[in-house]
Amino acid sequence: MPPEKPAAKASVPAEPQNPYQIELLETRYRFEANGDSHKEVHTRVHINNELGVRQFARLNFDYNRSFQSIEIPLVHVTHPSGGTADILPSAITDNPNPAVVNAPAYQDVRVKSVRILGLEPGDLLEYRILTTTTHHPLAPDFWLDHSFDRSGIVSQQLFEIDLPSSRKVQLHTSPAMPQAEIIESEGRTDARVVYRWKYSSDASLGSAAGSAAQPVSSEPQIVVTSYESWEQLADRLANLLEPYGPLPADVSAKASELAQVAKPDPVSTPPLQAESIYTFVSQKIKTIDLPLGSTGFKTRPPSEILSSGYGTPEDKHTLFAALANSFFGPARAGLLPSYILHPQDSLPRPSAFEHLLTMTGWPSINFWLDLNTEVAPYLVIPSEFRGKRALVVGPSVTELWRVVDTGIPFPATQKVLIDATLASDGKLTAKVHYALRGDNELLLRVAFHQSPKEKWKDLAQLLSLSDGFRGQVTGVNASDPYATCEPFTVEYEIEQPKFVDWFKKPVRIPALLPQLGLPDPPAKPAPGAAIAPIDLGTPLEVETHMTLHLPAGTTVSAPTGTSVQRDYATFASQYSAKGLTITASRHINFLLRQIPAERATDYNAFLRAVQNDQAQDFTLNRELPPAPASKSATPPPTTKP
Repeated sequence: MPPEKPAAKASVPAEPQNPYQIELLETRYRFEANGDSHKEVHTRVHINNELGVRQFARLNFDYNRSFQSIEIPLVHVTHPSGGTADILPSAITDNPNPAVVNAPAYQDVRVKSVRILGLEPGDLLEYRILTTTTHHPLAPDFWLDHSFDRSGIVSQQLFEIDLPSSRKVQLHTSPAMPQAEIIESEGRTDARVVYRWKYSSDASLGSAAGSAAQPVSSEPQIVVTSYESWEQLADRLANLLEPYGPLPADVSAKASELAQVAKPDPVSTPPLQAESIYTFVSQKIKTIDLPLGSTGFKTRPPSEILSSGYGTPEDKHTLFAALANSFFGPARAGLLPSYILHPQDSLPRPSAFEHLLTMTGWPSINFWLDLNTEVAPYLVIPSEFRGKRALVVGPSVTELWRVVDTGIPFPATQKVLIDATLASDGKLTAKVHYALRGDNELLLRVAFHQSPKEKWKDLAQLLSLSDGFRGQVTGVNASDPYATCEPFTVEYEIEQPKFVDWFKKPVRIPALLPQLGLPDPPAKPAPGAAIAPIDLGTPLEVETHMTLHLPAGTTVSAPTGTSVQRDYATFASQYSAKGLTITASRHINFLLRQIPAERATDYNAFLRAVQNDQAQDFTLNRELPPAPASKSATPPPTTKP
C-alpha cells in the first residue's frame, strides 16, 4: 500500500493589489512675510496593474494663473527592464478648467496636464511639481491644511513647512501626529523656522493607521494660518465680497425693474421684492461651478456679472447685494464649513469652507438664500446645509456665527399615483406620477436640470429602482425645473414582462407602491455612551395610491389596512378590490424632526407596524382555459368506399 500523501496546504487567498503604490510623497511649503509661497511636490509611484496605468496616464494640476504659476521640471518613467523615458515638454498642456470653457471671465482658472504615454504595469513613475503663488488677493495672509494619507497606499511621506519668523503664525497639529522636527535659523535679517514631519505606512497615527476597520477623520491633521481670529478673516473677506461705490446705471435700472413687483405695501412689498431679485440672480445668472475660493475670493464688478449672464458663487452673491441692498438687507455672505463639525473652535482660514449662502432680510427678520443651485425654490436651502453654523461676512454683522435656518417655507409633501394594468400573459404596464415639494423635490429638480433630456430615461430608471419598482422605463416626462412656485412633477411609463406566472397557484403580488423610507431604530450604544435621538428629518407628508386593472376571470383577496397614530408620525393604509380593479393607498405623515432616545421602544413598535403592513400581498386567482388536447401520433383508420 503506498504511503499516504500529506494533505495539501490550504491555499491562502492573495490580498487584493492596489492599482498603484506611492513609494514616496514629499511635500514642501515655503511662505514669505508678504504672503507669497512656494510649494514643491515630489512623488514616486509604482504602477501595479492596468487600472493604475489608466489612473496615472494623465496628471492634472489646478491653479489660477492670475496669482499662481506651475512648473513641471521632472516626469520620469523607469521600466522593469531598466530602460527609462522622460516626458517631453510637448506632452504638457495648459487649458482652462472645464467648468469655465464657456465663461471667458474666468479663463485664469486653469488645469495644467501631463500626458504620460507608454506607461505599463511594473513601471516606476517619478515627477516633481512646483507651484508659486504671488500677490494673492488675500495677501499678506496665508494658510494651509494638510493630512497624511492613512490608507496604506503611500509608503513614505515627508511634509515640511518653512515659515518666516517675522510673521505671527498659528499652527495646530492633531494629537495623534508624529513629533515634528523643528529647525530655527539664527539669521537676523531673514530668520526662519522649519517644521518637518516623517510618516511611513507601517507607523501609527493614533491607532492602526491604514486599517480599513479604523474610522478616518476628515479634519486636517496640520493647520497653519496667519489669521489671528475669525473676525480678522471675516473683515478681509468682506472687502472682497461687498459691492462698493455707486451702482452703475445698468445695475440700478435692473434693480428698479425687479423691485416693481407690487403696489407699495409695508407687509407684502419687501418679501415680493426679495423673491423677484432672488429668482433673477438664481435662475438668470448661470452658476459657474468652481470650488469656493478658486478666484481668491476676488469678485467682478456687478455690471460685468449682469451683462455676462454668469458668475461664480462669490460673484452671484455680490450681484444680489448690489441689486437688493437699496430695498432691504444688507446682504451678507454665509460661508459654510466643508468637514469641520465646530468651525468656530478651529483655527481661522478660508480653506475651512466649501459653500456660500446669502443671508439678507430686514432689521426684525433675516433669512437665507441659496443663489447657486439655480432651481431651488425661494427660501429653500439644501438639507445638507440647514442647521449648520456659517461664518457671516458683510456689513452690520452683530453675530459672527449664525445657524442656517432648519425649515422650508411650505409643507413638504410627496404624492405618488400609479395606474397599472396586468395582462393575461402576466405582463405589467404602469404609469407612475410623482408630485413633490421639499427636500426630495430639490434633489429631483437638480438632477433633471443638470441632465440633458436624452438622459432623463436613465434618471427615471434609477428613481423606479429606488422605490422598489422592477421593469424597464419606456418613457418619461418632467415639469420645468425652473417653475419653482409649483410642485415638481415626474411621470414615467414602465413595463415588466412576466410579472406574474398564472400557472402558479395562488398568485401573490405586493401593492405596487413605493417603499416608505423610515429611519432604522437606534443601534445599541457602547457601554456608558448616550443614546442619540432618532432623526426623522424635515416633517414630510407622503401619500401613495395605486390602481391595478386585472384581466378577465381574475378574483382577488385584499389584505387588511393598518392605522397607527403617534405624536411624531401617523400611518394609515387601505386595500380594496372591486371586480377587476384593485386599489391600495398608504399615507404617512412625519410630524416631528426627532424622537427622544428614551422613546426608542415605542418607535420600534411603530416601525414594525409599518413594515408588517408593507409586507402584505394581494392574492389573485384566475381560471385558465384548458390546455388544448394533444393529437394522437397514430392516424385514424380510413374506410374504403
